[in-house]
Amino acid sequence: MMQDFSPGLAGVPATKSKVSFVDGQAGVLEYGGIRIADLAEHSSFLETTFLLLKNRLPTNTEFDQFSDDVAHHRRIKYRITDLIKCLPEHGHPMDALQAAVAALGMFYPAHDVLNPEVQYLSTVRLIAKVPTIVAAYHRLRRGDEQIQPRDDLSHSENFLYMLTEKAPDSFMAKVLDTCLILHAEHTMNASTFSGLVTASTLADPYSVVSSSIGTLKGPLHGGAAQEVVEMLESIGVREQVRPYLKKKLAAKEKIVGFGHRIYKVKDPRATILQQLAKRLFAQRGPSPLYELAEEVELVGEEFLGQKGIHVNVDFYSGVLYKTMGIDTDFFPAIFAIARVSGWLAHWVEQLEENHLFRPGQIYTGTHSQSYIPLAQRG
Repeated sequence: MMQDFSPGLAGVPATKSKVSFVDGQAGVLEYGGIRIADLAEHSSFLETTFLLLKNRLPTNTEFDQFSDDVAHHRRIKYRITDLIKCLPEHGHPMDALQAAVAALGMFYPAHDVLNPEVQYLSTVRLIAKVPTIVAAYHRLRRGDEQIQPRDDLSHSENFLYMLTEKAPDSFMAKVLDTCLILHAEHTMNASTFSGLVTASTLADPYSVVSSSIGTLKGPLHGGAAQEVVEMLESIGVREQVRPYLKKKLAAKEKIVGFGHRIYKVKDPRATILQQLAKRLFAQRGPSPLYELAEEVELVGEEFLGQKGIHVNVDFYSGVLYKTMGIDTDFFPAIFAIARVSGWLAHWVEQLEENHLFRPGQIYTGTHSQSYIPLAQRG
C-alpha cells in the first residue's frame, strides 16, 4: 500500500516537547515559554541552560549550585589534551570536538542513562568541558599552550580567557553570552533529531552529543556563519554588493545567511544580534565587515524580502565572532558550545518516555529477481 512520503521528514512531528517553541510566521521563539528577546536581555547562558533542562528558571540557591558545579568540571583530563595535540593542525575544529567529546565518554562512563544523578553529572560535565576543548584546540593547533580554566569567571568570560589568557572584557563577554543564549536551542532541528535518534537506543550522553556535533558540522546547518563571513570577505566593498547578489540570483544560487526552513519573517535572533552589533561597534568604533553585512541585508531584502526570505541567526553572528578574534572555521564549534544545552535538554526529556526511533521507508526497488551465478554474468 502506498504511503505518504515527506522528504527529509519535513513537517512530520517526531516527538512531543516542552523545551522550546517557534512560530515561523510571527517570528516568535520561546525557551520554556519565555521569549528569546527577554532571555537575551536579562538572562545568562547558564541560567538559560537551567531553564532548558528544568523547564523553569532557577532559584538563587539552585543557580549558585549549578554555576559552581559547571565551574568545578571545566578542566579536561591530560589525556584528552594529548589526544587534541595529536590531531592535524589543519583539521576542522568540529572534527576535533567530535573526537574529544566521544573520548570523554571513556573517562566518565554513563551507561545507566535512566539514573537522574548520571543525567545531571553528564550534563554538567558536557556543558563545562566543551568550551575547554574548543579553546584548547584553538590554541594548540597554533603551537600555543592550553590555558587552564578559571573557576572565578562566568561561562563566557572563562571561554574568552582560555582563548587569550587576558582578563576578559565584560561587554565582549556579554556579547558572547547573548550569542550562546540565541544558539542554545531551536526545537527539532537536524542535530537535535540526530541526537535523539542516538539517545533512543539508550546510548550514553557523550555518544548523543558526539552524533549531534557531526550533524551540526554540515554547511546546511551549523556551518552557515562561517560561510557568511567568507562571502562578505569575497565581496570586499559596498559597491560590489548589488552586482554580487544579482549574479548569484541570476545563477539561481542561494545567498548564505538568508532564508530559514521555519521563519517566513526576519529571524528574531538575527534582529537581536544586529542590535547587539550596533551597540558593540558604537563603543569600539566602526567595523567595515559589519557595515558590509548591513548593506548585503538591505539589498538582499530588496531582492528576496517579498518571497519571505530574510536574514537568519547566522548572518550577524559570524561578524561578532570575528571581532572577538575567533578563527572563522571555529564558528560552528561556538555554535556547538551553545547548542549542547539544547541537545542535553531534549536528551533528558526523551528519557522520560523513551521510544526507539525506527521510521519506515517506501521501497522503490524491484522484486523476485533471480540469482545469476558469478560465472554466468557477462
